[in-house]
Amino acid sequence: MDTRTGLPVVGMVGGGQLARMTHQAAIALGQSLRVLARTPEDGAALVAADVQYGEHTDLAALRTFAKGCDVVTFDHEHVPGEHIRALAAEGVRLHPGADALRHAQDKAVMRQRLTELGAPVPRWRRIGSADDLAAFGAEVGWPVVVKTARGGYDGRGVWVLDGPDGLAAAGLDPAPGPGPAADLGPAAGSELAAGSGLELIAEERVALTRELAVQVARSPFGQIAVYPVVETVQRDGICVEVLAPAPHLPEPLAVAAQQLAIDLATELGVVGLLAVELFEVGGALVVNELAMRPHNSGHWTIEGARTSQFEQHLRAVLDYPMGDTTLTAPAVVMTNVLGGPEGGMGIDERLHHLFAADPGAKVHLYGKQTRPGRKIGHVTVLGEDLPEVRARAARAAQWLREGR
Repeated sequence: MDTRTGLPVVGMVGGGQLARMTHQAAIALGQSLRVLARTPEDGAALVAADVQYGEHTDLAALRTFAKGCDVVTFDHEHVPGEHIRALAAEGVRLHPGADALRHAQDKAVMRQRLTELGAPVPRWRRIGSADDLAAFGAEVGWPVVVKTARGGYDGRGVWVLDGPDGLAAAGLDPAPGPGPAADLGPAAGSELAAGSGLELIAEERVALTRELAVQVARSPFGQIAVYPVVETVQRDGICVEVLAPAPHLPEPLAVAAQQLAIDLATELGVVGLLAVELFEVGGALVVNELAMRPHNSGHWTIEGARTSQFEQHLRAVLDYPMGDTTLTAPAVVMTNVLGGPEGGMGIDERLHHLFAADPGAKVHLYGKQTRPGRKIGHVTVLGEDLPEVRARAARAAQWLREGR
C-alpha cells in the first residue's frame, strides 16, 4: 500500500509499450505503476516515476521488485513459470498466476487444454521429426503451419511448409540437443541451427475468411467484462489494423465469440485481461492464439470504449468492479504505426502535418527508436462511417510512417 495515497501498488514486469499505456491508465486511478524494465530506454521507463531495472528471468530481481507491491502483473508472457510459482509460494500476489499463464506461454500446452475443453481449434500435433510432420501433412493436407511451442510473436516462430522436407530447408530440427539459440524470425532460414532442440507443433492451414479477436477481463472475485468482437488485419504476421466492431459479423457469431472468451477465461483461471485471437472459417470460429495481458487488438479501447483495456486490466488484478465496455462511437479503427524509411522529415514535423490534416486522429507513440518495420505507435480514429474512418486511420498512419 502506498502510504502517501492509501492506494494499492501494482507492479508490472516488463517496460514496453503495454506497461507504458497501463501506466497512463494507472494515473487516473491515483497510482504510478511500478515497472520492472530492462533499460532506461524502455518505453515505460521513459514516463513512469517508479521504475526498477532487472531481467524478467532473474528471480532475485523479481523478488526485489515485488517487495511493497500489492499485486504483480505482466506486460509479456516470458517470465519463467517456476519463478512465478516461487514468488507465489513466498506470499506475492501475481495475476495471472503461473497455471493460467502457461497456456499463453506454450502453444502445445494451450492446444492440448483447449482440445480437452472442446474449444474449436485447428487440427494439430506435436512434431518430433520429419516423419511426424509427413504423417500429419498426409492426414490434414499440405501446406501445414509449423510453430515453435514457445517464444514466437508477430510472425516469428511460424513457418508455412509445403512438405516434410521443409523442416530441413528452414533449418528446423526438433531433435533433442542443446545447440545454439534459434533466431525465430519469419524468414529465419539458415539462421536457425539444426540440433537447436526446438519444440514444434504443426497445425492444419485453415481456409480462413478473416481474423477476429475478443478481449475479456476477469477479476479474482469472478466478475467478467467482455469487449465487442473486432476484426484484425495482418500483414507479414504483424497486426496492422483493428476494426471495432467487426464489420458485418452476424450477431449469433459475435455472441458465440464473446461467450467462448468468457468460458476460456473462467476455465483457465485467468485474472486480468485475456485476448482470444480467432479465425472465422466458413461461418464458424477457430481459436488461433491466447494472450494474458493487454493486447494490440485492444489498443482501440483507449478512445473507442468507455473503459480502456489498460484500466480494465488494473481493475481486474486489483479486484475492483469491472468498467463499462461499450463503444464510444459506431465505428472505431486502430492502425499500427510502423517505422518507415530513414531520411525525410522527422516525426515531430510529421505530427504537425497530420494534426493539421485530421485534428480528430488520436496518436500514441511508444518512445521507441524508429527502425523500418518496427511498431512505434498507433493511431485511432472514431466516427459514424466505417469506410471513411478506416481511410482516415490509414492515411494518418502513412503520414507518420512516410511523411506524406
